Amino acid sequence: MEPFHFFTERRLVQLTGVTARSLPELLTSLDEIPGSCIFYHTHHLFLSHHFEKPIVYNDFANWCSEALLEEALSERLAAIDLLSLTTIRRVREQIISIIRNHMGSGRWRLRECPPGDEFHFCKSMSFIMPTGIVAYSVPEFFAKLHSITNVSLYFHLLEARLRLERSTNDFSFWLRGCGEPRLADEIDRLDPYSYTLDEIKEQIIELGAAHGTN
Repeated sequence: MEPFHFFTERRLVQLTGVTARSLPELLTSLDEIPGSCIFYHTHHLFLSHHFEKPIVYNDFANWCSEALLEEALSERLAAIDLLSLTTIRRVREQIISIIRNHMGSGRWRLRECPPGDEFHFCKSMSFIMPTGIVAYSVPEFFAKLHSITNVSLYFHLLEARLRLERSTNDFSFWLRGCGEPRLADEIDRLDPYSYTLDEIKEQIIELGAAHGTN
């Protein structure tokens, strides 16, 4: 059995210079921006809110509500099931499809945001680094979960899944290889988008305890 190496990351966030003042401009830009922009604007708030879950994590949904007053569209964008989408390409396609359907519904009219409220597309570059924390067994893995940071948890649960384009997270992938398929499946069924990072860590630790891994 290969040991589990816990990694963390540092992110460099950059403005792309691409902005949008209206839904048509947002739609055009969504077709052209790099995937790192899509990931950033649908995920960065998870790292900004460790202890309190915001109503909406999705920047596109927030902007449509606050800058364009498009509440119905905002609700549909906020309701995207990110856990069911295993690639950034599929996330992009879902966002574009929702906006196009809204614009074709007949209940939409062209509106520009007030000056200063433009959507500014950002992208992030991730630098992945080992934490030095290594687990050589399943009990040791759950014991060491207590000491990892939320950034490390975020990387293994959210970023690595979309980055590697697979339907599972790093923890479940490793546990299946350790002969713990039921435990891996239970962790897979947890929706990290419904909890804060602190809450999801506690849920995973509790599942490990329930399976007698302590």
